[in-house]
Amino acid sequence: MQPLTRETVTALVHDAAAAPSLHNAQPWRFRCFLGSRILHLRSDAERAVPHSDPHGRALHLGCGAALMNLRVAAVQGGWHPGTTLLPDPRDTGLLASVQLTAHGSGEGSLGALYPAIPARRTSRQPFEETEIPNAVRAALADAARDEGASLTFPTGWHLQEVLELSQEAEARNLTDHGVSGDLQRWTHGGVPFSDTAAEGVPEYAFGPRKLGGKAPMRDFAGGRPVPGRGAAAFEHHPHLALLSTARDRPEDWLRAGQAMERVLLLATLKGLSSSFVTQALEWPDLRWPLRDPTTGTGYVQMVLRLGYGPPGPATPRRPMRDVLDIES
Repeated sequence: MQPLTRETVTALVHDAAAAPSLHNAQPWRFRCFLGSRILHLRSDAERAVPHSDPHGRALHLGCGAALMNLRVAAVQGGWHPGTTLLPDPRDTGLLASVQLTAHGSGEGSLGALYPAIPARRTSRQPFEETEIPNAVRAALADAARDEGASLTFPTGWHLQEVLELSQEAEARNLTDHGVSGDLQRWTHGGVPFSDTAAEGVPEYAFGPRKLGGKAPMRDFAGGRPVPGRGAAAFEHHPHLALLSTARDRPEDWLRAGQAMERVLLLATLKGLSSSFVTQALEWPDLRWPLRDPTTGTGYVQMVLRLGYGPPGPATPRRPMRDVLDIES
């Protein structure tokens, strides 16, 4: 079996940290035990978004997305990432333990996603009014199912309901002091690839102000003017996907985060751009009606906006010294 080196671990965690998270807070921390080839994924409570995510559900989703990237990178590097979620009930901050062993068979589908890790970006630009082929939708649904979640594409009145709930949530957010506080902490000026900030959503990634269309876009500016920010019309027929789990526990949130990232990586390889529609998920009374209307069961964990359009810009990432600890 190949040795696990500090350089290998650093590369794996660098890929893991490319994952998306609410307001790009990057609420994860990794610790590697080289001798046993075990990595621990822990939550970082100081990087929570307390008003918008009071129970830590979105924090777990972001950490689950980082865990998926770690698994993909490990398989691509020739390792089998044996993963245990919430391995210690007494330590709720320990979200996952990953044991790296010899590469097994049947893992090629994960490794094939690896090129999408650096290419996946959140795009807050308008997308084309182009249908997503049924075969692509089915492949994305299969990717979610492989991680224990379901992915559905609402249509008709259900899609209209999701759009209206998102619009209602966005209207509430614009006048909610707690939401404003979250945005003030996690948005900033900055320029691409600058060292002035290593987290959050910089102004260059806000996307244009929405002039029209039905795509449910969050205004990261909170209504304040941003110099040089343009405006644009968005899709009149947006493609949204609901990612759901049967239950709503921390373990389910972690599984949903892995499923979300697996879907996004595959979507990137399929030529799709993506963004997140989290507004209604942040209000309990609006989150519940998002669920599947035919069964009335399940818990929506994420709403994805998918389509053909420009990729988003790269956003800051924390330095490895703040994300990774390595022990012999």
